[in-house]
Amino acid sequence: MTGPPASGGHYGQDLFEPEHPQEAERIDAAALVYDPVTTGRLRALGTGPGSRCLEVGAGTGTVVRWLLEEAGAAEVVALDRDTGGLVGLADPRLRVVTADLRDESLDLGGFDLIHARFVLMHLPERRQLVSHLAPWLNPGGRLVLGDALEVPNPLDTASAYRRTMDAMWQALRSTIGTDTSDVPAYPHWMREEGLQEVAGELFCPPLVAGGPLARFWSETWNRMRPALEETGRVDSAAIDDALAYLASPRLAELGPGLMMAWGRRP
Repeated sequence: MTGPPASGGHYGQDLFEPEHPQEAERIDAAALVYDPVTTGRLRALGTGPGSRCLEVGAGTGTVVRWLLEEAGAAEVVALDRDTGGLVGLADPRLRVVTADLRDESLDLGGFDLIHARFVLMHLPERRQLVSHLAPWLNPGGRLVLGDALEVPNPLDTASAYRRTMDAMWQALRSTIGTDTSDVPAYPHWMREEGLQEVAGELFCPPLVAGGPLARFWSETWNRMRPALEETGRVDSAAIDDALAYLASPRLAELGPGLMMAWGRRP
């Protein structure tokens, strides 16, 4: 695997620091929207009692809790570079590992489920990491990857919303290496790793004024304001207009969605 992005930036270090007073609230706002979709898919794939599960990028532990309390997993390994969000989660079936997924010496293998959501998109080595994760599956085990995918309105290139969203993706890429352009390739990568029963789906949640997803984007843009302006795509007034639009009854957008891909080790 290669090293960090050329910028030297890291999620949780150069952007979205976990110690920020609003960071847990920001993450949980997105979890309110995406957790039901994620857990519904995991359930449909057979995640249940007796499973040994790896949750990559465990965050505040919402999916970890579901695996323990609802799915009845035999063991859950929660992996993250910063595991402070898991403080207070006590269960003898939970093992918390504070480490970087890109550490080539890391070997946690033997899982019936490996799940990562909104993780690989922030790591330039995402293709290599799929090769790293697939061998950790037990026979019959499932790899489930979820990342953001946008379906932008091709007729809108100039609104404050569109320019701010575009500036965000540009700033994320230049700062910490985020790139969603190859997210649709995940099913192909899984097939290349020898996984079977490969499939994928795209869920675009409603973006409703005052809703949790609008709050998530508002907090994200507010936190990134200096980086957004540095791209040259937006100024402070445009960001203010975009934020007001997110809170307005005029809001009518198909916001970024969650694309999930999965495959089974034979």
